[in-house]
Amino acid sequence: MASSEAAKGPPMSPFEKRAVAGLSFIYVARMLGLFMLMPVLALDNDQLRGSTPVLLGLAIGIYGLAQAALQFPFGVASDRFGRKRVLVFGLLIFVLGSLLGCGQP
Repeated sequence: MASSEAAKGPPMSPFEKRAVAGLSFIYVARMLGLFMLMPVLALDNDQLRGSTPVLLGLAIGIYGLAQAALQFPFGVASDRFGRKRVLVFGLLIFVLGSLLGCGQP
């Protein structure tokens, strides 16, 4: 049996495809925010009032630490309140944070 044949399994059901698409969107939204922010902050460092490379690195580090610190509590909350509710709540927090970040010139 060839290795490409061994990797194939049964085709995904429509429910599985929808679940993978939803989880992929959530992950892309989280990563897109970070990877769109880092280059802009690095290039616009001189134009931001009072910014230094240390403060920009600290801001990006705090962003990553906040995501890491909130994974466990959100996991516990999803067990208690349901995964969809917690995902929607987390995405609303993400949207509000993005709007706050974009509101400042």
